[in-house]
Amino acid sequence: MTVSTHEHSAADVIRVALVDDQVLVRSGFKMLIDSQPDLTVIAEAGSGREALQSPAILSADVILMDVRMPEMDGIEATEKLLSLPSLHGRPTPPRIVVLTTFDHDEYAFAAIQAGASGFLLKDVQPEDLLSGIRTVHTGNAVIAPSTTRRLLEHVSPLLSRNQACADGVAELVSTLTPREYDVFVKVAEGKSNPEIAEELFLSMATVKTHVGRILSKLNARDRVHVVVIAYQAGVVSP
Repeated sequence: MTVSTHEHSAADVIRVALVDDQVLVRSGFKMLIDSQPDLTVIAEAGSGREALQSPAILSADVILMDVRMPEMDGIEATEKLLSLPSLHGRPTPPRIVVLTTFDHDEYAFAAIQAGASGFLLKDVQPEDLLSGIRTVHTGNAVIAPSTTRRLLEHVSPLLSRNQACADGVAELVSTLTPREYDVFVKVAEGKSNPEIAEELFLSMATVKTHVGRILSKLNARDRVHVVVIAYQAGVVSP
């Protein structure tokens, strides 16, 4: 194992795992990620099944997961991985970023429902990939909520088919206080915390508190999940 000479200590370095059946894709991502002092690739897998059987993959902070793979696709792998009993004792489970294209919107949406914290296009700019990894590691969405809404506009018919799911999320939304609901709507519209604070005449600290409570009450993983819930509950629509 090579010891890094960068200023970041081992505890500061974000451990990344790559799950993709294309070796060249993994090699390119690995080269880019390992060039950063605060990021390192600790494991790779060529399929979802292989990822589930790899302790090294499971120990990662962030997993880049391809959607379309042989044996087990990224959607099934994401759902099964995050439900593994071995992860239940971890303070923070791995954050999974799905790699996809707009040609397969329904796969990306299904992956987010399965537990992924966001998605990136496979032709993402290098700086955006690196930024996305760092962002999702902090617990935030790996993409702008407005971009997520654009994706959901493509798959909104899928949301309206599941009435039981819509009823369930509507019940969760009903637990929000009036002010929390106001913030919830702004988040669903893709507004950032500073924008919400300005529009609702709140302090940044208050907005952060409301967002935290919203995530908790809605059992939402992150802001991406909040947008999904808003669509399912009919709060926002294409």
